[in-house]
Amino acid sequence: MREQASPIRTPVVADHASDRVIIAKIWPLLIAAVVGLLPFTAFSTFLVPISATAGAQESVVGGLRGLGGVTALLTGVIIAPLLERWSPRVAAPGALVLLAIASLLAATGSLVPLVLFCLLVGTATALLTPVLLAGATRSFTRAGDGGRAATLVTATQTLAAVLAAPLLGALALAGGWRIPFGAVALLALLTACALAVSSRASSATRGGASGQQHAPPRYLQAFRLVKGRRDLLAAIGVSTMRTTAFMGQLAFLAAVYDQRFGLQAELFTVVWTLSGAAFFLGNYLAGRWARQVAGSRRRTLMLLASGTIGGLAALPVVVLVPGLGAALAGTAVLSFSHAVLAAGVTTLIAQHGGELTSVTFSLNAAGQSLGVFLGAAVGGLGLALAGLPGLVIALSAPMLLALGMLTWMGPAGASAEPAETR
Repeated sequence: MREQASPIRTPVVADHASDRVIIAKIWPLLIAAVVGLLPFTAFSTFLVPISATAGAQESVVGGLRGLGGVTALLTGVIIAPLLERWSPRVAAPGALVLLAIASLLAATGSLVPLVLFCLLVGTATALLTPVLLAGATRSFTRAGDGGRAATLVTATQTLAAVLAAPLLGALALAGGWRIPFGAVALLALLTACALAVSSRASSATRGGASGQQHAPPRYLQAFRLVKGRRDLLAAIGVSTMRTTAFMGQLAFLAAVYDQRFGLQAELFTVVWTLSGAAFFLGNYLAGRWARQVAGSRRRTLMLLASGTIGGLAALPVVVLVPGLGAALAGTAVLSFSHAVLAAGVTTLIAQHGGELTSVTFSLNAAGQSLGVFLGAAVGGLGLALAGLPGLVIALSAPMLLALGMLTWMGPAGASAEPAETR
C-alpha cells in the first residue's frame, strides 16, 4: 500500500517567540542575506564607471547580469535535491566565499572577470538563499516560529535592497567605484566566518538531542516527492507567476511614470523608494499574519488570495487611472500586495515543507529567476503591441494564473496523486 501524505495541521500557539528573540537567534543568517544582495547592487549602481573602465558599452556590460540570472536558474534546479545532504555550516559560508571572490574579480574592471563575476554571483546566490531560508526555518522547533524566521530573512533582504545603494555610493565617494566591491568582499568573508562559528556552536548545543535523523531523499526521488505534493507545487507556481508580474511591472515602472507624468530619473528615485518601502512593510507584516493563520488552510488561502487580488487591482490604477497621487497610491498598494503574497508562500513552504523544505526553497528560487526573465519579456511584448493598456493586460495574466493555482492548492501535505492500494 502506498500511503498518501496526511495534511499537516499546525496548531495556533499563543506564546510564539517574539521577533526580537528570533532575530537574536538568526542574526548571522540575516547578515548573510544582506551580503548576498550587495554584489549585484554594486554592479548596477556603478554600471557607468565599470563600463568605462572595461572599455565596453553600458548595454553590453549591463546585459552580463542576465548571465547571473540564467546561472541562478540552472544552479537552483540542479542543486535542489542536494541541499538536504549538504551541511548548512559548509554550504552558506562556501556561497559567501564565492561572493567574495566574485567581488574581487569585479573590482579589476576587465570584461572577462566581469563575466566570471556574474556567473559566480548567480551560482552563489542560488545556493545561499535557500540555505538561509531553510536554516532560519529549522532554527526553531515550532513551525510558526520557523516560518516567521524565514519571512524575516526575506524582509531583511528587501530592506537591504532599498538601503544598500546609498551606502555603497557613500563608500565610492571615499575612493572610487572599486572600494565598494572590496568592502563587499571583506564583509562576505567576515560573515562566512561568523556563520561557520555560530553554526558550529548551535550544533554543539543541540548535541545528539534532536532525535532520530531521517536520511534525505535520493536525487531523483526528491523531485518525485515534490511532484507528489500539490501544495508545494502550487506554491512554486504562484511564486513564479507573482515574480513574473512584479518584475515586469518594476522593469517598466520608470517608463510608465515618464510617459504619464514626465517624471525624470532624479524624481523617479522617490517612486522607487516608495515601492521598496511598501514591499518591506508588506513582507514584514504578512510574515506575522501568516503565522497567526497557520492552523487554518482556509485563512491561509485567503491571505494568499488577498495579496493576489490586491496586486491585480493596483496595476491598472498605476498605469491607467489619471492623477499622480493615484499612481503613487497604486504603486504602494501594488508592492505591498506582492509582498503579502511572497511572504505567504515563504511561510507555507517553511511550515509544511518537512524533509522537502530545502528542495522546495531552491526550486522556488529557480522559479523566481525564471520569473525575472518572463516578466521583462511579457511586459515588453504587451507594451510594444498595445501601449500602456497592453502592459496592464500582459502583466495581469500571470496574476490570474496565480489565482487559479491557489484554487488548485490542496491542504498542506496533500499528495497530488490519489492513494493506491495493491
